[in-house]
Amino acid sequence: MAESKISVYSLPELKNTTDDALPNYLNSLGFTQSHTLTDVRLALGYAAVSIAGALFYADWKLGWDVTRAYTLPAVLAYGVLNLAFTYWLLRVEKGIVYTATRKGSTLSLSTSTDSQGDNGPRYVVKAKISGSGGKEKEISVSAPFAKWFSADGYFVAKPFQRFLARGISVVGEADPKNTVEEVEGAEEEKSVPQGQQNYNVNIGDLDQVLQHIQGGSAKRRKA
Repeated sequence: MAESKISVYSLPELKNTTDDALPNYLNSLGFTQSHTLTDVRLALGYAAVSIAGALFYADWKLGWDVTRAYTLPAVLAYGVLNLAFTYWLLRVEKGIVYTATRKGSTLSLSTSTDSQGDNGPRYVVKAKISGSGGKEKEISVSAPFAKWFSADGYFVAKPFQRFLARGISVVGEADPKNTVEEVEGAEEEKSVPQGQQNYNVNIGDLDQVLQHIQGGSAKRRKA
């Protein structure tokens, strides 16, 4: 379980905690994660903030008369960087939270939420799998957050890992143990039902009692 608990009524917390668990699990299976998308997003964001911060500092130290010639170019550059940042988020990343490669296959995962699920809010994963031959396959799987969050807000890893391994083929190939469906009570189904066992034992006891009665009756007749 996770060391800290979250509010099970907060959809952003449910999603963010689950998103954070994705790389931990998949990287442990031998996937090599790519941070290119995140690096570009951070570079655009830091560049825009740096321009705003540098202009503010220069204006504070040098005064408006010195910095006014640089203000308009700085504002334009800041606006362009913010537009690029927005475009990158909406058109390039498109909700992608994980990209990695393993044995010639590229896996890209984007996640979202569906608050209208029958069993509560659902976690939706869209996977794009590209093989070495260039063929691309898309898979979409979903499950309620309640499947891997306890009632008091703790994340439970095993059910989440099974959800991914059974729903996404390349994950299942890397972790075949979690693709096996566990059937509760399988041993009990193969064994003799408890009621029948008791019935058989009771019949055996009855036979012994009858034999004992018959033996006692025969001895009394001889006497």
